[in-house]
Amino acid sequence: METERRKRNRTANLAVATLGVVFGDIGTSPLYALRECFLDGIDPTPSHVLGVLSLLFWAIVVVVAIKYLAIVLRADNRGEGGVLALMALAQRQCTDRPRLSRAIIAIGLAGAALFFGDALVTPAISVLSAVEGIQVAVPRFGQWVIPLAVGILIFLFSVQRRGTAKVGALFGPVMILWFTTLGILGGLQIALRPQVLEALNPLQAANLIAEDPLKSFLLLGALVLALTGVEALYADLGHFNRRSIRTAWYAVAMPGLLLDYFGQGALLLGEPGALDNPFYRLAPDWALIPLIALASLATVIASQAVISGAYSIVRQAILLRYWPRMEVCHTSSEEEGQIYLPTLNWEMLSAVLILVFGFRSSENLAAAYGLAVTGTMLATTLMILVLARRAWGWPMVLCAAVGGPLLAVDAAFLGSNALKFLSGGWLPFGIAVLFILVMSTWRQGKRLVAQRLRHEVMALEDFVADPSPVEHRASGTAIFLSSIPEIVPPALMHNLAHNGVLHQRNVVVGVSSEMVAYVRPERRCAVEDLGDGFYRVKLRFGFMEVRDVPAALERCCPALLAGAARVSYFIGRENLKATRAPGMALWRERLFLALSRNAADATSFFRLPPDRVVEIGLQVEL
Repeated sequence: METERRKRNRTANLAVATLGVVFGDIGTSPLYALRECFLDGIDPTPSHVLGVLSLLFWAIVVVVAIKYLAIVLRADNRGEGGVLALMALAQRQCTDRPRLSRAIIAIGLAGAALFFGDALVTPAISVLSAVEGIQVAVPRFGQWVIPLAVGILIFLFSVQRRGTAKVGALFGPVMILWFTTLGILGGLQIALRPQVLEALNPLQAANLIAEDPLKSFLLLGALVLALTGVEALYADLGHFNRRSIRTAWYAVAMPGLLLDYFGQGALLLGEPGALDNPFYRLAPDWALIPLIALASLATVIASQAVISGAYSIVRQAILLRYWPRMEVCHTSSEEEGQIYLPTLNWEMLSAVLILVFGFRSSENLAAAYGLAVTGTMLATTLMILVLARRAWGWPMVLCAAVGGPLLAVDAAFLGSNALKFLSGGWLPFGIAVLFILVMSTWRQGKRLVAQRLRHEVMALEDFVADPSPVEHRASGTAIFLSSIPEIVPPALMHNLAHNGVLHQRNVVVGVSSEMVAYVRPERRCAVEDLGDGFYRVKLRFGFMEVRDVPAALERCCPALLAGAARVSYFIGRENLKATRAPGMALWRERLFLALSRNAADATSFFRLPPDRVVEIGLQVEL
């Protein structure tokens, strides 16, 4: 009995925390979603209001409740979620199908790139939509919307370095207050006009579609705004668990959201003129200022969640070797996933401020929002169907019965948003293309460097079998980090050529990334004794793990580090030169050079002791 009570208490605590982290983005959608649905030529007549609400309700049921909560949350990569974790999980099931494996990687990277585009638009549209309530409360203060939004955003990104550990405890209670407020405001209006509940009948949505199929299709481009942040249900799986996420959704988030949406619909049934801002029109005049303050705080929390998600996506890309190394600061001694990337943080702030000054209102930004969201949703559905068929053993009939409707819904949302490409949809698409360009260029550039080094340096076994004359064998251990542990590290060759020195013990360490979140301890390390004081060590890390090489070596092969005071780490720093030799286009080689110059140094990335690191430069022509 005590154990069961403890489990319930733990689930309740996690559910409260989940509200602050997972549901921040989707929880602030009522600020603008329903309003945008009536800006594409659909008048707020009673039949249209009921039809739009019916579409919105069933979209939430199908996409959130059925697709993500019932199906996608089952796909945990050793406890981790998110589009890259799903990519790794699905790709492992297709090693016997190379073409399918490559397709999954392409879909996963595209989904990650679109998520990053979403992460830039979310803070801008969320904060703008909250602050725009000032125009409802005090119209003459409308000119202060942009300055206030900019100030909130600068504050938000400035405190990122402190991490979410110190303020995370406040997120859940604030979001409980937010969802409770949504429910109360909406419930009061529903009580005045209970006929709005007719929208629960799917025939209302069917009637709207039958009346004007084209306008209904265009409507999906705005309707998807009610689903923004749904990917966070899966992306933050590693911080919580399925039970807490589902509990928070069904107990608090879903009732609050639906009551507010239906309350806005009830208001429009009686007052079509409230369409300028139906969310804030729900509140009495005396409550407007407190509601604006609460909405601003809720949007900061929503933005915090998506910014943290962007940090995680980029970090996973770094560890999967699709992104240049960046400084990663851990902001919590207890939660490994709470991280801060200083360079990325300020780059994101600059991009978000450009969006605010460029679009100037949440209404203008809404057109730019849906394409990234729907693209990521479609990528998730495609990969989850591959996983269901090949890992879960679903029969083809079941895959078709479940996947067909889900793909149809995602494709309809994506197609509708694609029509808004020229009016703003190009923005997240352009960000995603840039993101993919960086990832593909970095990946291909690193492979090109490895190929050049393979041609210029001999195999490690050959070197050990027939070593060059050595004037002196220095005491102690030399550890050479090498991206290709099968060859003699260039740093070792240069040290030998210029100084004529080898250490008594030489350890060539290769660090590889696995398509899993965490590598099991028994698979962490493989050690080969090559003879004559040479060893080859292969370390494996998952894409959620810190690359702490000294700690891994200490755990796996402590004998090689005997006499730690005499251990030195040698790393090679390539001096790259772009050429017209076969490989990559010259402009991509120059992009790769720029990325390499700005990449974080290997010493901090691999947690090497700075006072024991020796860097040796070498020139590589691409």
